[in-house]
Amino acid sequence: MAAPGWTAPGLWIRGSSQRRGSLFTLVSKPFCSTATASRPLDAQRLAERLRTQKQEQKAKERVPPSPVQRRVRELVRFTQQLQRVHPNVLAKALSRGIVHQDKNLVVINKPYGLPVHGGPGVQLCISEVLPILAKMLRGHKAEPLHLCHRLDKETTGVMVLAWEKEVAHQVQELFRTRQVTKKYWAITVRVPVPAAGVVDIPIIEKEVQGQQQHHKMTLSPSYRMDNGKMVRVRPSRNAHLAVTQYRVLSSTLSSALLELQPITGIKHQLRVHLSFGLDCPVLGDHKYSDWNRLAPQKLPVGILKKLGLPQSKARHVPLHLHARQLTLPALQSGKEELSLVCKPPLYFVRSLRHLGLGIPSQDQNGDEDAAHPGGR
Repeated sequence: MAAPGWTAPGLWIRGSSQRRGSLFTLVSKPFCSTATASRPLDAQRLAERLRTQKQEQKAKERVPPSPVQRRVRELVRFTQQLQRVHPNVLAKALSRGIVHQDKNLVVINKPYGLPVHGGPGVQLCISEVLPILAKMLRGHKAEPLHLCHRLDKETTGVMVLAWEKEVAHQVQELFRTRQVTKKYWAITVRVPVPAAGVVDIPIIEKEVQGQQQHHKMTLSPSYRMDNGKMVRVRPSRNAHLAVTQYRVLSSTLSSALLELQPITGIKHQLRVHLSFGLDCPVLGDHKYSDWNRLAPQKLPVGILKKLGLPQSKARHVPLHLHARQLTLPALQSGKEELSLVCKPPLYFVRSLRHLGLGIPSQDQNGDEDAAHPGGR
């Protein structure tokens, strides 16, 4: 009798070598075929499943959405384009938006939705990327740029930066002493009457009582009506002198394009004067269109129809306020004053077209670099 033979770990077979071989073949083949065949089969099925999911996703994307969905998607893209990017990407986008650069200053076209300074809940701000922007412009040894003034998070347009801290302080002093001429563009709901004038009403910050307690800037007029008579009001020590010059550039029955020139520089001055002084709030101003509540701006039916939006989607409309032009006095003797102009963002120009408002010829294309921060 043949001695037991060892053929595989844990497998004893008695019999001739021929029988051992045949038995080993019968026993081992299923294990080998299963191990080698099952893995490629699973991978193949997984690849086919992923391929099918991609094809289904592409098919869904190819389905043309409704006009309302397209408009909402467009507005959301414009308002969120630079809020969740890497600081290097933001710095590169700002560098493409440079409208002037010399040995003292760098002037950028500030995009929508970016705060100038950090704070609670702020993930990315312009001041944070100034060191990166400086290195992009002057190399790795460059010192960070300095802010000369600020714009609200929702405001777009001209923003001045300085290479040296001393120059930044010089420009800041020009702003403080009102030697800088500022011009803004705003699309408003309704048309102001008269078509040109000056709003000279002090502004004060107050707390709004109600379901949502919050603070807003509001008017603090020097006079009020009492039984049909004009009565002078004792001015509040917390009120700030605020003066805004305005004129209508283009208008329809329900909207207007205004040029605004703030003589003073109070927080939210233009928005407060337009909404509470002229009853013509800025399109997309969801804070100052209603004093008593914080809610999406209530838009007239005519404007909603032209914009292609229902009222339920009005919350997606961004603030249409653009710092169009700054004129700086000469920083050095013998130099000329510096006039800095920025094109409005693409969403601003498209809203003008939708509303039937006239577009100055030099700004018909809008700021396409700001609209496509990642390149075309």
